Amino acid sequence: MTTGTVRLHRVLRATPERVYRAFLEPDAIVKWLAPYGCTCQVHQLDARTGGTHRMSFRNFGTGNGHSFGGEYIELVPYEKIRYTDRFDDPNLPGEMHITVSLRQVSCGTELSIVQEGVPEAIPVELCYLGWQEALVQLERLVEPEIPD
Repeated sequence: MTTGTVRLHRVLRATPERVYRAFLEPDAIVKWLAPYGCTCQVHQLDARTGGTHRMSFRNFGTGNGHSFGGEYIELVPYEKIRYTDRFDDPNLPGEMHITVSLRQVSCGTELSIVQEGVPEAIPVELCYLGWQEALVQLERLVEPEIPD
């Protein structure tokens, strides 16, 4: 059964273009998406409406992991990303729907994330914690202005 919903909000000192790219480029995703203590591997990513993605997180301490994948439902460059995720583990059933909204503001980008359908077996507070850790790593990726 899927019951949990997570809502997050941040303002980042980066352009909407940079934040948008961080959600869709495999090399960027592996730098920020996994929570602390985990690694991320992107196995496949086709960032277009109707395209799919597959990735996995691995607990660095224990070596255990889980894999998941889904489909891109809507991509509006620099404004919105809607996609689904489904865990491969049958103990984590259902399909999650994630909406990432970006809005340019005076100091960068307002980021809103809604993740619906979190499996009942995952405590919503742990999901929040994981996202909060990931968003700190996202900030560290997209905010620096490093000259070539």
